[in-house]
Amino acid sequence: MSMGGGTEKSFASTAAGDMTTPKEREEDVSLAELKKKMADFAKERDWDQFHSPRNLLLALVGEVGELSEIFQWKGEVPKGLPDWKKEEKEHLGEELSDVLLYLVRLSDICGIDLGKAALRKLQVNANKYPVNLSKGSSKKHNQIINNLPPPSTTNDNGNGSGSVDDGV
Repeated sequence: MSMGGGTEKSFASTAAGDMTTPKEREEDVSLAELKKKMADFAKERDWDQFHSPRNLLLALVGEVGELSEIFQWKGEVPKGLPDWKKEEKEHLGEELSDVLLYLVRLSDICGIDLGKAALRKLQVNANKYPVNLSKGSSKKHNQIINNLPPPSTTNDNGNGSGSVDDGV
């Protein structure tokens, strides 16, 4: 991952300031702390000039691709990753961190309070998926509320060019 200055070193392993882990500090890391560390890191390197919303989004997508590669060809993976080696889990942690850090930086540059936005989204989802109608179901909200059949993947003429509403 490169945050702007051409370095290929992961941001997760090079962020500025106190880099003790939450376990070492015995406290959780907040989004506000990550946001400040990201801003300080970029400012110290004069990388703000590269951190436009577009550039950060494209970098985020690249990191999601790297994260996806870790799971590619593994099939279904059980929770907790019991069969994974320590090195594989560490690599996963680095890629997850890269995704998180770019997301935090993007939200900061866009002026979005990510924590508040996430809490609002959870409430929207709670309204879309009431427990009494959605518990144990993978149906989309429009299928639950309207009791509709699954959306078709083809349009009316059956040529396969229709779209699927993801319901989100």
